[in-house]
Amino acid sequence: MRVFVTGGSGQTGPAVVTELVAAGHSVTGLARSDAAAARLESLGATPHRGSLEDLDSLHSGATAADGVLHMAYGGDFSDLDDMMRRDRTAIETLGQPLAHSGRPLVITSGTLVVPAGRETTEKDEPDMAGIAAFRIAGERACLDFAARDVRASVVRLAPTVHGPEDHGFIPMLIATARKTGVSAYVGDGTNRWPAVHRLDAAVLFRLALEKAPAGSVLHGVAESGVTLKSIAETIARGLDLPTVSLAPAEAATHFVSPFMATAYGFDGPVSSAHTQELLGWSPTHPTLLDDLEHGDYLTRPAS
Repeated sequence: MRVFVTGGSGQTGPAVVTELVAAGHSVTGLARSDAAAARLESLGATPHRGSLEDLDSLHSGATAADGVLHMAYGGDFSDLDDMMRRDRTAIETLGQPLAHSGRPLVITSGTLVVPAGRETTEKDEPDMAGIAAFRIAGERACLDFAARDVRASVVRLAPTVHGPEDHGFIPMLIATARKTGVSAYVGDGTNRWPAVHRLDAAVLFRLALEKAPAGSVLHGVAESGVTLKSIAETIARGLDLPTVSLAPAEAATHFVSPFMATAYGFDGPVSSAHTQELLGWSPTHPTLLDDLEHGDYLTRPAS
């Protein structure tokens, strides 16, 4: 399959491109810079110059492909409406050339879109008032193409996609612990975060492209819920720091931003049982806490 990929040079993207190439697919990746183009070439992909704002480039890339995988997400978190608009427009542009062809369109969302406080499944509706409601418009734009004979599916990734050289939510926690001298969690720390190893996520994206039925919502989750207290305690041991519980008001100034403080206090356990059964996906790589203890999270130089 000739696959057009956005976000192929980002954090999860290189693992996905490598997985696709190893499975025999031909990958073309959107590249907004020389560095991104060089990274894609090193992975065995062909660069396609453009950006999420260059709709002609997105359209031409999708037109030439047998399937599209959209992982890129850009913008300013201070303007969530603009981020939502950019993502929805990109998805609509990528999907239009696939209409009435049966070709796959796979897009990325996050499990933070689901309701908090209980374990949710792929069948649960997203929370329109939730912390990640700005991702819902993109999900709907993608799934709308299922009615136009596109094999459209959404992969909701866990908030932590862990692995070597991660630069997401967990490294932010570690950087804050180093800066403040304490490894913190919110409240009693029993709130739960799903997690998935980057290499397991890459396999899921490949399977979604290859065989996810039209209209599928998939959960990229290997662990349904890791408590934030256990994450904070593992960081504390590795850095030889104390742990501390913060009230929500304290967390808003302790962490990188009020948004991140809310995210670190979010209780959002998620099941991926349906996804695993539907696609035959079986995560096999280390857990988040194993990665924290034995990976590069606590050994790489502080940034």
